[in-house]
Order: sequence, then C-alpha cells, then structure tokens
Amino acid sequence: MDKLSVPLAVEYLEKGTIAWNGQRKCITCHTNGTYMTVRPALTAKLGKPSEATREFFLKTLKSFATEDRTKLKQSTRPAQVIYLAAGLAEWDAHVTKKLSPETEQALSLMFEIQLDTGTWGTLDCWPPYESDAFHEATVAAMAAATAPGWLKKIADSKDEKNLGAVEKLKTYLRTEPTPHLYSGTLLLWANSRMPGLVDDAQKLKLIGMILHQQHEDGGWSIRTFATPDKWGKGNREKKLKDEPEFGTPPSDGHMTGLAIIVLREAGLPANDAHLQKGIAWLKSNQRASGRWWTRSLNTDAWHFITYSGTAFPLLALQMCDALPAN
Repeated sequence: MDKLSVPLAVEYLEKGTIAWNGQRKCITCHTNGTYMTVRPALTAKLGKPSEATREFFLKTLKSFATEDRTKLKQSTRPAQVIYLAAGLAEWDAHVTKKLSPETEQALSLMFEIQLDTGTWGTLDCWPPYESDAFHEATVAAMAAATAPGWLKKIADSKDEKNLGAVEKLKTYLRTEPTPHLYSGTLLLWANSRMPGLVDDAQKLKLIGMILHQQHEDGGWSIRTFATPDKWGKGNREKKLKDEPEFGTPPSDGHMTGLAIIVLREAGLPANDAHLQKGIAWLKSNQRASGRWWTRSLNTDAWHFITYSGTAFPLLALQMCDALPAN
C-alpha cells in the first residue's frame, strides 16, 4: 500500500476475532488470544476493544472453572487457560485500569494446572504458538506481572499457593535453556514485565541477537529465529526446507512487529535507528487488505499467523509514535 491504513488493519482484527469466537468457539493463541493480549494496549489510540470478545473469554472462564483439572492439563487446554488469563490481564491493565475478580480467578486457575516443572503441558505441534512449553511459560509470566496489582496482592495476603507457583515459574524461566532465539525473544519480553528472569549480560546478549537478525530492508523474518528442526520438535522441518525462499526468507509482519515491541519494552528508544528502519518496513509493506501477511510455519492452506502478523505491527507502530489516530 502507498499509505498506511489503520482502519483496514483494525477491521481485519475485529472481524477475525469475532469470526473465530463464533465458528471455532475456543480460545486460540494466534487469533482471539492475540487480540486480547495486544488490542487492549491500543485503546488510547484506537478506542476500546471488542466487549464481545471479553464476554467470550468470561464465558470460557466460567466453563473451564467447572472442568476437571486433569482434563485442563491436556491437549490445547493449558494454552487456552494461559491466554485466557493473559488476555483478561491486558484488559485490566489498559481498559479498566484495575484488577478484576475474573482476572484473579483466571490467574489462580492457570496456576492450578501448572506442572511440577514450573511450566504447562503442550502439544508441541503448531509453531510458533503451540510449539513448546517455554513459550507458554513466558505468556504465563506476562499474565501474572501485567494484571494490575496481582503480584503485590498475593504477596501482601501471603497467598502461599500462588506465591509458590510464581516462584516455580520464575525458576523454570531462569534455568531452562531457550529452545531457540524466538523463545529468547519471548523471554526478553517477559523479563520486561517480570524483571529478574535474565541478568543484565543475558539481556544485552538477547538484544544483540535480535538486532543481528534484522534484514537489510529493515524487517525481520520469523524463519531466522529457529532452525527448521527446532520448531515443534522438528515436525515442520521438511515443510520449511522445501519452501522456495528457504535460503533467504523474506521479512514478515509477525516478526518485524514482535521484534520492535520487545526491543522497545527492553529499553531501546523509539528513535533508535534499527527500530526506525523496522517502522519504515512496516509502513511500506501493509497489503491492500490492511494485513501484514506472514507465511505460516505449519501449512500453506491457512496462514493464521497473519493475524498476529497484523496485530503486532499496529502495537509496534504505536510504541514508536508512528501510529496515526484511527
């Protein structure tokens, strides 16, 4: 597109999350989960997010609360519970500006199904969102740290159960090797919300590694953040190696937006030359549909990652003072 269109991008996000709620009737990391973890932060510029999506999350919370906890630890349930808590936490942080009882309930439920290792169960199958337990742990950490005043509240009330669960999560993130640089990027993001997950040297190293992956055109490609054998325990290796652009993967909306967001939260200023180059890429690579297209790591039938590939750029633009009013 010759000119950035915020309304078209927002329309795509709104229609996508409503369609997923109605047709799939579940919380998924890459669509309504992304909507609730990203869209609330855009409230000041773009107005209040979809109340209908929050209501869908609350309805899901009510259903999950009655389910057997053993069942909640299986299949995609852990990821759904984590994104449920994370989405409600972001809503509280940016829309109502206060901790809600529903978010407290979601966080407690999330930690009820935590594994002894400190993370959660995963199918290890659909990268990047459902490809490893480390990813889930970073989102859980951000949920706990973002919910307004929740960590202080459990500390003040000496809530030993939740305090112990949080410490177990922190220990996991501090000691578990990151599967790949994509996980390292998420760890850096989580550390911005929950300081102490990495030390200063690790933080600087991760920032440098992310910057090193920036392309000459200013963007980033998710395909350079892990080798094919590392995504989902290698279950996408052949698909990725068979792609025509395997040797020189193009920049994409998902990774460019995410890299800018994480680097900004890690402390890089909005006018940093690397970030400004990335912003220039975003401004010149939005499609006529309003999306920033991103090729799926999983299948060429559906490219669900284009959803986060559109949400992340909007937040990145806002964080670099480059997002015009809707």
